[in-house]
Amino acid sequence: MPVRCQQSPVLAGSATMATLGALMLYLTKPFSYGKHMEIPAPGGTSCLPARTAWFLQELPAFVVSAGILAWQPRSLFGPPGTLLLGLFCAHYFHRTFIYALLTRGRPFPVVLLFRGSIFCVGNGFLQAYYLIYCAEYPEEWYADIRFSLGIFLFILGMGINIHSDYILRQLRKPGEITYRIPQGGLFTYVSGANYLGEIIEWIGYALATWSPPGLAFAFFSLCYLGQRASHHHRFYLKMFEDYPKSRKALIPFIF
Repeated sequence: MPVRCQQSPVLAGSATMATLGALMLYLTKPFSYGKHMEIPAPGGTSCLPARTAWFLQELPAFVVSAGILAWQPRSLFGPPGTLLLGLFCAHYFHRTFIYALLTRGRPFPVVLLFRGSIFCVGNGFLQAYYLIYCAEYPEEWYADIRFSLGIFLFILGMGINIHSDYILRQLRKPGEITYRIPQGGLFTYVSGANYLGEIIEWIGYALATWSPPGLAFAFFSLCYLGQRASHHHRFYLKMFEDYPKSRKALIPFIF
């Protein structure tokens, strides 16, 4: 029996995600992981190695979305929804099986891992459910400017994100926790080049899918990652006296 689209839960989930994004803008303190992590007292917050934590956090988004995609008896390059969901899966495949296993970050708090995993489950299901069971694209959608520009921005953003992560990994040897000023790529202009890349990626996804869940996720990413980039920028300015004064937090020459 075919699954029927339930629009109300989709809209509710999208509104919830957008609301969470807006709430992020009111955070005055960054989430305590990475360079913003406070040293836990004995018996304090439990942590996992960064590679394990990132793998476990990102895995649900890939498993849920790829599982729904694989269940469909359709070609990946058939209906636009399957191709777009394939791009979503590609992002989380990289985050789960490449980024997570290469990262040299600091230990990650279990409580944040749990929250992130719950978000990834919900978002993965919301995006996949909409694209497979709700989205209705016209036959000419592949030639639509929204689709073409969206795919271009998605690939561009993913490339920026991957390249920026590579630059950050090269700043320290395995086992080091020393912080250095990132140089090259978009780090020449902004402190959060990796975050800018991911924001561009999800804006492209929202444009290509032209969907409430895609738009909500892009807005959430802009709020959350933008706030994170701002906190990183303040961290660098405070730690390094010679930090480039012309470098902005997220948007070159502007912010």
